Amino acid sequence: MSKICDVCGLPEELCVCEEIAREVQTVKVFTVRRRFGKLMTIIEGIDEHDIDIKELTKTLKAKCACGGTAKNEQIELQGDHKVKVKEVLSDMGFSSDTIEIRESKRNDSKRKRR
Repeated sequence: MSKICDVCGLPEELCVCEEIAREVQTVKVFTVRRRFGKLMTIIEGIDEHDIDIKELTKTLKAKCACGGTAKNEQIELQGDHKVKVKEVLSDMGFSSDTIEIRESKRNDSKRKRR
């Protein structure tokens, strides 16, 4: 017998919790400059409890043809992919009205040089 979702009460095959969660997420996309002048695209605001962030990271890396990781409740992609990320997230069911693309953010976590 199939398992029942605790949130919506439907069988897990028919569960719509993740689709509903995608529509109400407020996602922020911006770039930061890292060591040696490399750009990183940061995606934050995705709730890890509602959406499988590891699977989302894997999909974004494949669609943007870049490397990346999911850590500290955010997704980091190598390179400047702000526009492509918005397109991919919209195609995946996120509301394009709630995806906010911001200008570059400066990385303040500089390491001390010895």
